[in-house]
Amino acid sequence: MMNKSKETAKINFKKARSHVDKIISMIEEDKYCIDIMQQNLAVIGLLRSANSMIMEGHLRGCFTDAFNAKSVDKHDEMIDEILKVTKLYNK
Repeated sequence: MMNKSKETAKINFKKARSHVDKIISMIEEDKYCIDIMQQNLAVIGLLRSANSMIMEGHLRGCFTDAFNAKSVDKHDEMIDEILKVTKLYNK
């Protein structure tokens, strides 16, 4: 994965972790449900964004390198990996 994508994704994961800790505290403190849900949606947004960055880095790096290798088996393997991850993302 490319460095910039990796670093930005890492920042989003750290922010998401911080939000999850806040959500746990909010639940323990019996905070208002809508406030908890808003924090949860923030986490979901951060995770989706991080996933997109990782995918972009993969496509621009690993995926491109594999296609330049001119191996049909490697091409098929990389396409299958992308399809598998995309299906998981869309569940």
